Amino acid sequence: MPHFVTTTVVDWVDVFTRKRYRDVIVDCMDFCIREKAMVLYGYVIMSDHIHLVVQFGNGDLSGLLRDFKKFTATKIIEKIKSDPDPSDSKLAKQSRRESQRSGSA
Repeated sequence: MPHFVTTTVVDWVDVFTRKRYRDVIVDCMDFCIREKAMVLYGYVIMSDHIHLVVQFGNGDLSGLLRDFKKFTATKIIEKIKSDPDPSDSKLAKQSRRESQRSGSA
């Protein structure tokens, strides 16, 4: 059964106004379709959140979403740190706060 899912960026930071971060989301969705039996009926990437109409073949939608969010967050934070853009200062601050919160700083 398809589900409507919305996932948001912490503190509603406008991450997805930048193409390089939207590309991470699209690449991850492609991976989940190919490798994790995800059926994607449609999606919308907004500046600070994503809407998906999605179904997971084996029924473990919560596990798929957990892995999807963890992987994409990690990849976006890596991009922010490895290739900083002056307009990403708010993103870098948010990334440091999250690292400190998780104890990986």
